[in-house]
Amino acid sequence: MVSRSTRTVFHMNNGAMINAVGVGSWMGRQGEGRHVTNMVKTALKLGYRHIDTAANYGDEASVGQGIHESGVPREELFITTKSEDHWDPMSALETSLGKLELEYVDMYLMHWPMALRADGSALQPDESPTFLETWHLMQEVLKTGKTKAIGVSNFSLKHLSSLLSHPATTVVPAVNQVEAHPCLPQHELLRFCRDKGILLVAYSPLGKHKFALDLDIQKIAHRLNVTPAQVVLSWGVQRGTPVIPKSEHEDRLAVNLSIIELSNDDMEVLDRLHLKPGMHRSVCGFHSPELGGSCFGWSYQQLGWNFGQGGIMHGNN
Repeated sequence: MVSRSTRTVFHMNNGAMINAVGVGSWMGRQGEGRHVTNMVKTALKLGYRHIDTAANYGDEASVGQGIHESGVPREELFITTKSEDHWDPMSALETSLGKLELEYVDMYLMHWPMALRADGSALQPDESPTFLETWHLMQEVLKTGKTKAIGVSNFSLKHLSSLLSHPATTVVPAVNQVEAHPCLPQHELLRFCRDKGILLVAYSPLGKHKFALDLDIQKIAHRLNVTPAQVVLSWGVQRGTPVIPKSEHEDRLAVNLSIIELSNDDMEVLDRLHLKPGMHRSVCGFHSPELGGSCFGWSYQQLGWNFGQGGIMHGNN
């Protein structure tokens, strides 16, 4: 008999709780639409209470509409949005709240460490505003009560170390939301975040299903009579990372919410899956061959990521 996990929430460093399984609203393309609203409504009907969006997704109004049409009380929800505005995160949050038609969000993230100009080009790490300057502005945003917590996304150990050691940093990020799945487990970053009281939140936790046919995952799923997606998401939750998968399909949304208890042996298999030849890599589409490997105008070295061309990882962490 499969043991269902009792883990439904995680505690953050500000004392608040975040749901172990959320639903992401990035639909593979930018823009508002009824498909986003319907997905949010369906997720909330099924029991999801953690909704993740971002200004850059271009769908905050549709997310907000789904929230309001669902009838679920605001106090039951955990809403995350992310800022792209490194110059004025307060104004950016006001814009997001207007689109969502909410008075506050539960989590407000700096989406990336690099600031992007209106034409999409990136400021270099030493150009103002740096991510340190933006973080210190976000600390002021927190004081307004319009977000209950602040955090970062796509931050490496290198950048978190710089942020935490800066004398003007008075708030430790509540979360660091990064790509994390069995092919990119982020073991070293997870250990660092635990030590610093930062909760690592996993986006693309299913790895865009790139490894769903792996024989070891298939064997575990068959033995437990669950789907490969349940196995992978359960691994993510059991190792201490909230997960935010996404789907427009009601049946998949329902299955993704059903987390099970994995054995220590099963956890070890998944912990080591990235060691298989060709498996240790990012599955996201934001990698560029420019600068010898980069994302949004910063080289992997500037980002503090140990990637090679195409998001292939060096080393085993």
